[in-house]
Amino acid sequence: MDRGGLNEQERDALEARLGYRFARPEELQTALTHRSATAERREHNETLEFLGDAVVQLVVSDILFEAWPDADEGQLSRRRASLVNSQSLAARAVTLGLGDFLLLGRGEEKSGGRQKTSFLAGVFEAVVGAVYRDGGYGPARQVVVSCFAGEIDKPLEEASHEGLGDFKTRLQEFTQKVHRAVPAYSILSETGPDHARAFESRVMLGDRVLGTGTGPRKKFAEQAAARAALGVLTAEEAEEEEGTGGEKT
Repeated sequence: MDRGGLNEQERDALEARLGYRFARPEELQTALTHRSATAERREHNETLEFLGDAVVQLVVSDILFEAWPDADEGQLSRRRASLVNSQSLAARAVTLGLGDFLLLGRGEEKSGGRQKTSFLAGVFEAVVGAVYRDGGYGPARQVVVSCFAGEIDKPLEEASHEGLGDFKTRLQEFTQKVHRAVPAYSILSETGPDHARAFESRVMLGDRVLGTGTGPRKKFAEQAAARAALGVLTAEEAEEEEGTGGEKT
């Protein structure tokens, strides 16, 4: 993408992937502009990211509520969390190719900002927010439903187990890359009758507790703990990036 923004051909291609055509293309351009580029452009996507986060949460909650009317709050919350998290949203951004269109400052461009999970998740939310601003809830809902097609309708237990399936691997890859260390897991408690056991797991990195999680089996409790740990580490990474103004020195 040209550093000045989307050209007509690029906008047509992206709108085709989204299944939505903008009446105000400037909304889309703002959604694709990271804060690190504000030295070159006045508007960036943080407020649209905030709005899009709320829209995605609402759409997914609405669909889950309709699909599983007999599920309890805990089941629905866990399922939503497995769908609406930085890793999942970043994967949707990759599918749409949003990283290719993201406008970054020079520092982030050089340091691989297009591949950063936090940036990709943020630009996906911002684009959903832009669709909502431009066309309202209906088109925004359609975009979200399309992006999560085949995931929301899975049985709750099957989906929640699949949603946890890769978090241990992701956490280990992250800690090895950033901290040069491997996380360690332990079971804190085991409660309930034989037919309904509940395990609580803890994951640590050295002397630091990164997260805890529960599940009907040890491996699910460990995956839940890994997911919580990734949330903590991802948030810390985002805060560190924000503290440097989005630019690397």
